[in-house]
Parts: sequence; structure tokens; C-alpha cells
Amino acid sequence: MPQAFTIAASTVVTPAGLLEPGEVVVSDGVIEDVRQARGPAPVRILAPGFVDLQVNGHDDVDCASADGDDWDRIDDLLVAQGVTGWCPTLVTAPLDRYAAPLARITGAAARRRPGRPAILGAHLEGPFLGGAPGAHRREHIVPIDLDWLAALPPIVKVVTLAPELEHAADAVRLLTKRHVLVSLGHSTATCEQATEATDAGARLVTHLFNAMGPLHHRRPGLLGAALADDRLTPSLIADGVHVDPAALRVTARAKGPGGWCLVTDAVAWRHGRLAEGRVTMIDGAPRLADGTIAGSALTMDAAVRRMVEEAEVPLDQAIAAATSTPARLLGLGDRGRILPGCRADLVALSTDLRVEEVWIAP
Repeated sequence: MPQAFTIAASTVVTPAGLLEPGEVVVSDGVIEDVRQARGPAPVRILAPGFVDLQVNGHDDVDCASADGDDWDRIDDLLVAQGVTGWCPTLVTAPLDRYAAPLARITGAAARRRPGRPAILGAHLEGPFLGGAPGAHRREHIVPIDLDWLAALPPIVKVVTLAPELEHAADAVRLLTKRHVLVSLGHSTATCEQATEATDAGARLVTHLFNAMGPLHHRRPGLLGAALADDRLTPSLIADGVHVDPAALRVTARAKGPGGWCLVTDAVAWRHGRLAEGRVTMIDGAPRLADGTIAGSALTMDAAVRRMVEEAEVPLDQAIAAATSTPARLLGLGDRGRILPGCRADLVALSTDLRVEEVWIAP
């Protein structure tokens, strides 16, 4: 039986700007109409559901070992922060240890559970990393293996690699032909190396500023390429630890609306796990024993809130960074926007940008 309903809000975030007040008509899980509210509207902000491209885990669930009910648990944790689509992320490991977690992610993506956030594909952050490994186990970082990449299962939709590695451009071309989003990161590449990988098809830069060489006016490196090249969309971890608000603001201004995106890079901080490593919460972030930051305890609603309140980014731009921009990078035109014909994956936020209610299309 068709299900139709209307959601009203004092502010509706649309691709054309803020509709105040507005209402969204939903029919069978699809947005049918977006219009001026025809009556009183609740004081709240209606936005597309958030899309997170980089989730290693959350709270007490680690994506590398998640199985069974763990997926229901992380579903609930993600929905509570407004996430309606996400990419389980696996960090660097020996090449023969990816098959089992990727098979579990494939199974989890196929589950039929009402109201669960969609698994949009797995993100492999490594093992083909470069001169800035960060929290990744150095003994597992290896040269690019094109045959291994060619044999990856279809669940893999994002791969982070370092552009300074031999065969990096070949790897980018191979993955791009398979409709895999290639991200550049954990790197001390030159700007020229980053540009070569971009020419080959790379489009994302993993957690800008973190795990990469610094910006130098004569040697701009990957950071400079990310800021200067319109083909590259940098992701940001806006948790108040990874990147200073001033650097967040600089990025938003340099890249412009739709030119950057938010990720949480969340890990199973309460469980104290990041794949094989142990992490402890210190000064607002999970860290290894030597103090290296190892992911975050960030939620996507908090990331949006920090961009608006601390980085002084306009609301619609901060929302786009958590919705339409990551969806576009994944090639998904059916979500991330409040437009007729799009999926009715929606989140209602209070005026202080806290999640009040979430709708996920069946």
C-alpha cells in the first residue's frame, strides 16, 4: 500500500538554498515535492541524510571484525547522528586479511532491516600508503599490487593510496575504470605526483592536513594540489583535534561550496580497537601508545555543528559537505539532496544542529 506523508520545517536545506518555511512531500520513500509550507511549521532544520565516506567503526564496534549483531549496533549509532549512508573503512593490513572482512561487509550491505543506513561500499584506507603512514602499521604497508587491486570484490567503492608510489597512476586508472573512487592520502607526494594521479582519475583527498606533507610556497605537495585543483575534493575531520578551525575555514573558502566534504574517520574508541592496534582516548581523540592520533570519536552531526559554529561556514555549505558532495563523489545522484525524485533519506535538526528525527527510505 503506498505510503505518503509530509514533513514540515521552519528551514529546509535544498540545492537552491534555504526554503523558509518549507515542507517535503514523500511518497513510497521518494521525495515527490518540495514547496513552501502551507501552514505552521515546526522550528527545526530539515536536511538530507548524512553520508560518511570513512567510518572505521564507532563506539564499541570495529568494522574490521564486525559480524552478526555488531552491524545492527553500528546501524543504531550511525542513525543517531543523522547518517543514512556510509562506507565501512578498513585500515592497512596484510593483503591476505582483507577477504574475510570484505565478505562480512558484503553480507551486511545485503541485509534487509527497516530503517538501517545503507552501506554504500567499503573504503580501503591502505595498504598502499606513502611517507606519512600515521597510525597505520608500517610493517603492513606494501608496494602497489595491480593484480590484487584488479581482483577486489565489487563491495569496494573507495580506495585511499599514496600518489608517490610506483604504479600509482596505473592503479588509479585501473580502479577508476571499475567505478571505484580513488582518494589520495597518507602521503608526502610532490604536487606534480599528486597532479599525475589526478590526471589519471583520482578525485578525493583523505583527511586534508592529516597524514600528509605540509604546505610550502615552493613545494606545495599534496596539500597544495588539493587546495588548488578543482578536480580534487578534500575531506576534513572537524572534531576540534585533527584540524584547527582556522584551517577548516581556509579550506572551505579555498574550495568553495561543494568543493570539500566532511568525514568522521571514527573508530571503535570505547572498545579500544583500530584493527590490530589498541587505542586510548586522550585529549579528545583516540591515540596509540606513542600519542599518534588514530581516528576519531566524532559524529557527523557534531562535525556539521563545528563547521558552522567554529569555522563560520554557512549552514547550507556545511550540510552539503555531509550530504550531496560525498554522494556525488560516489556517483549516487539519488541521495544527498532534497529534490523531487531523490530518496527520502532525511534528518531533522534542532536549531543548534542536534539530531531530532531521521527518515530512511525503504
